[in-house]
Amino acid sequence: MTEFFAVYGSLINFAGINALLALSLYVPLSAGQLSLGNAAFAGIGAYASAILTMRFHLPFPLAIAAGACLSAGVAAAIGAPVLRIRGIFLAMATLAFGEVVRIAAVNLAITGGAEGLIGIPTRTTTLIIYGSLAASAYFLVVLRGSRIGWSFAAIREDETAAMVMGVHTARYKNISFISGAFLAGIAGALYAHLNFLITPGEFGFAAEVQLLMFNIVGGTRSVFGPILGAFLLTALPEVLRGVGVTAGPLRLGVNGVILLLVILYLPNGMTSLFPQKARV
Repeated sequence: MTEFFAVYGSLINFAGINALLALSLYVPLSAGQLSLGNAAFAGIGAYASAILTMRFHLPFPLAIAAGACLSAGVAAAIGAPVLRIRGIFLAMATLAFGEVVRIAAVNLAITGGAEGLIGIPTRTTTLIIYGSLAASAYFLVVLRGSRIGWSFAAIREDETAAMVMGVHTARYKNISFISGAFLAGIAGALYAHLNFLITPGEFGFAAEVQLLMFNIVGGTRSVFGPILGAFLLTALPEVLRGVGVTAGPLRLGVNGVILLLVILYLPNGMTSLFPQKARV
């Protein structure tokens, strides 16, 4: 077991962080909001926590909490105007926000510019990652069965009908947006203190597409769907390397084939393969 973790420890850790990021996108998707800004919220959490630990010597737990709260605060600030639009226009607006965050990180001195921040204390452990993932998954399972969770589902299925039935759609859309940003901030902060360095490019458009793929492949009708998708697609490059596929374009092609097959034959993601009672 020690040998296995020595070889695959980094993969296990990154899979856990990716799963937490996938859950951060699952929350707004569960309320029918196609947000493409969660990678940017992860970047805000990562940079904020790293700066607090490197320059202000804030204790690690407080830095993580501060990064997550800052991400949630930014989401609250932009949520009211942005969430008035829907569908592809919401996706474009949140994607534009992500680009603003990335460009700001490239040009600000405090973030290290294009080179990023180097020398971040490595405080994140496997136990912290999977403890955070388990706590987040449990919270979302409980939330799913609550009034808030049912309101999310009603908005996702038909926002107009939900409004007619008395659901305060604006409030619940904001809750889903802010909650997703908070989880993304935690994941970003954990990533920063695991990886020693962070750069603006790690939280750009490609990262957001990857988060969306985790949710599509795993399925968004279950809390554990995004987790399943994240683990599968994070481990896939190692599996392909084991069978001799090392070229980057080939791996991206395999990801595309998997995504296409899931869309065609498993519209609700890989969780469709499990019995209904096993889905949460």
